[in-house]
Amino acid sequence: MPSPATLSQSQSGPEMLTGAEAVVRSLELIGITDVFGLPGGAILPVYDPLLDSRRLRHILVRHEQGAGHAAEGYASSTGKLGVAIATSGPGATNLVTAIADAHMDSVPLLAITGQVFSNLMGTDAFQEADIVGITMPITKHSFLVKRAEEIPATIAAAAHIASTGRPGPVLVDITKDAQQATFPFHWPPKVDLPGYRPITKAHGKQVLAAAQMIAEAKRPVLYVGGGVIRAGASEELLELAETTKAPVVTTLMARGAFPDSHQQHLGMPGMHGTVPAVLALQESDLLIVLGARFDDRVTGKAALFAPDAKVVHVDIDPAEIGKIRAADVPIVGDAKEVLVDLTAAYRDVTKQGAPDLEEWWATLDGLRTEYPLGFAPTSDGLLAPQYVIQRIGELTGPEGVYAAGVGQHQMWAAQFIKYERPNSWLNSGGAGTMGYAVPAAMGAKVAEPNRTVWAIDGDGCFQMTNQELATCTLNDIPIKVAVINNSSLGMVRQWQTLFYDGRYSNTDLNTGHDTVRIPDFVTMAEAYGALGIRVTKEEEVDDAIKLALETNDRPVVIDFVVSADAMVWPMVPQGVSNSYIQYARDHSPAFSQED
Repeated sequence: MPSPATLSQSQSGPEMLTGAEAVVRSLELIGITDVFGLPGGAILPVYDPLLDSRRLRHILVRHEQGAGHAAEGYASSTGKLGVAIATSGPGATNLVTAIADAHMDSVPLLAITGQVFSNLMGTDAFQEADIVGITMPITKHSFLVKRAEEIPATIAAAAHIASTGRPGPVLVDITKDAQQATFPFHWPPKVDLPGYRPITKAHGKQVLAAAQMIAEAKRPVLYVGGGVIRAGASEELLELAETTKAPVVTTLMARGAFPDSHQQHLGMPGMHGTVPAVLALQESDLLIVLGARFDDRVTGKAALFAPDAKVVHVDIDPAEIGKIRAADVPIVGDAKEVLVDLTAAYRDVTKQGAPDLEEWWATLDGLRTEYPLGFAPTSDGLLAPQYVIQRIGELTGPEGVYAAGVGQHQMWAAQFIKYERPNSWLNSGGAGTMGYAVPAAMGAKVAEPNRTVWAIDGDGCFQMTNQELATCTLNDIPIKVAVINNSSLGMVRQWQTLFYDGRYSNTDLNTGHDTVRIPDFVTMAEAYGALGIRVTKEEEVDDAIKLALETNDRPVVIDFVVSADAMVWPMVPQGVSNSYIQYARDHSPAFSQED
């Protein structure tokens, strides 16, 4: 069916639109159906035709950061482009945290901001900010549009850049006079992006070399990063893993890329990874790195990471290859395509017989037996947060979507919920943004209305963006929020316990057990039109979760009052070799004193 713009052009020449109308029409024509935003003076011209659009659902947020994270959650749960709209000045700068977050985690995000009149730019006009200059380091590209005629091509280009190659955020800043001017609208526009040619097909010789190296390895590990999820390459990963019989580890950003239930999966590596995953990387003789970037939270002290391992590094972004660890076989390409080629090449080079990994698996299975993931009972009689989160996962199941804030609850959610499919785990991995969970869950629920969507949040994170509960209630977005309430900034407190002699400087929040409970999360939930529940005993946990799962006419907030003394284990202290992983407190080799 031809678009309205196409019909108009074929009957009586190009349709005359304002720049603001062109923004709305362009979003419709690139296939956008949902946008998150907050109006203001410099973007007001766009909001007028937005009111008449029958194709775009606009979700009015309560803070622009909420719009950005909601667009991220929308994108991360589906792979589609997320869109956030804000006005100039503080409206635009309030988007910066979400833009930086999307940049770190390769989330396809289109941020559209209004700008003051072009003749006022540079004069410190009311609500003026150089948002293009501010965001240039944290976007794939930032556009400034001063002419209405440029709007269709710019939005089309921005969507293309954000969604192709290594995904990421793109900003389009449009002056108010460009929004108000009229011009003949043409679609599709000519998009000219000189120099932007993401490589998707890998070099055949490199793939063959990698296959040969895998066939010769005695202790290979498939080190899987978030790029596999962004590429939609989980099925191809499963085939490669089962063909090579190599163990698999999935980073924080890759949880769900490979089924947790699969026998070859060792769990998550890194600072709070499982012992088998961390030590498998450390003892490996070959790392097959797929869409991962040797983040410091995975490697520990980079110079001491996997000292005996050769490296095959597959990434669509050539800047990541060799950035931290030199690759013996660098492969630039799309993970989905590369994995297909690599599996075929491996089968070819092992026609005469596959390598014997029995000894390697005996070692790894021994680690799994000796160091299973678990937790100790609390010593103060309060709830164990790990148990609460584990039950949320078990009662909801793998078809749910789980968005976490940042800190202890994030690590427990990554550890104790079993992920069987990609796009089911949403979190702020690279930036570590407190306040991510509630708006990201909101965006995911808009994108996936038939799935159960949980925000697993901390009492600190929750207080940063809980105003979006109003957005959820008013827009019929029934997310579930589990507040893991230890009455403190939990991860900071854990570090203070371990490394600062228990000096708890400014980490008590007074929201939990034996405190003044400011705010009272149940009362707050009710004020926002949500169902508020408080759980203080283990026997109440299941009933509360089941009630939340049954309640779909409004958001639900469960205040789980948990022990402040619970810690995240295992743990690799910062700045040392991963060989010094601590399985539990006082249960590991002594910490290294390396610089």
